[in-house]
Parts: sequence; structure tokens; C-alpha cells
Amino acid sequence: MRLLMTSDTHLPTRARRLPPVLLDAMADADVVFHAGDWVDTDTLDLFEARSARLVAVHGNNDGAALRARLPEVARIELQGVRFAVVHETGPAKGREERCEARFPDADVLVFGHSHIPWDSSAPGGLRLLNPGSPTDRRRQPTTTYLTALVGDGRLSEVHLHDVPHPV
Repeated sequence: MRLLMTSDTHLPTRARRLPPVLLDAMADADVVFHAGDWVDTDTLDLFEARSARLVAVHGNNDGAALRARLPEVARIELQGVRFAVVHETGPAKGREERCEARFPDADVLVFGHSHIPWDSSAPGGLRLLNPGSPTDRRRQPTTTYLTALVGDGRLSEVHLHDVPHPV
């Protein structure tokens, strides 16, 4: 099963549209994860229309209309792997231990907020993945998103993709 992970799209405040490469990747994915900070409902509508299956949460920049449609935390099990999705996880220092305590029933945590790609594992095995942002690189060299495969009870082939510009 092919996965696409993204977050912090911030449309239309940080970009006017989604990068075509992200839209193409969305079409190839069996499941799309979005870890919040959509900013507008049109972007959520687009993801819902284009995704075979969408697992999504709201972020700190999402207003009442998005919060009414999206949870703060989403959970799903795919091919025997338990996923949790949340926007914010707090400071980088101590993140693995803090998230492992908060999400003891998850194998993989997809999160956003910082726009900084992140791939680490907590001492007990929780995998933490932040796809960065496909539209706002902040202090990063490029904008990004993640893809991965899940099957037979394991996550594999996690790949960080740089997004070509201009968006």
C-alpha cells in the first residue's frame, strides 16, 4: 500500500496552489496523510476529491470551518501498522519520549507544525515522521513531502521528496 504524507500546506497564505508533483503523488497514493495547517477549506476539498483515502487533522492555523471537519488527532491501522496523526508535538528536545508516552498505541506518528522534515524512532519503537511542507520551506533548503510503503505489518521505503519550484 502506497502512502503520501504532507502537512502545512498553508494555502493561499504561503503559496497560491499546490505543487503539481504533490498532486501527481497524491494520485498514486492509496492513502494520503495531512498533518494540519490547511488554512482554507478549498484545499481540504481538493484533497478529499483527489485522495483515494484521506487521513487528516487540523492545525493551529486552521479556523472554525476546518476544525468542524477535522479532528485534532486521527488514528488508523493499515496492513497491521497503527498510525496516529497530529499537528503539534512540542519542542524537538525530548520529542521521541514525549510522543511515545502520548501515543502508546501507535507504531507510526505523522506530525507537522515545524515545516522541518523529521524521521526518528523512540526508544520503544514509535516511528516519528514529519514531511515538512510542500509550499513553505521556512529555514529549510527546499519544500518537501514524504512517501512510504506499508505492508505485512511494517512501514518501508520512507522517502523524503524535494519539491521543485516555483509553486
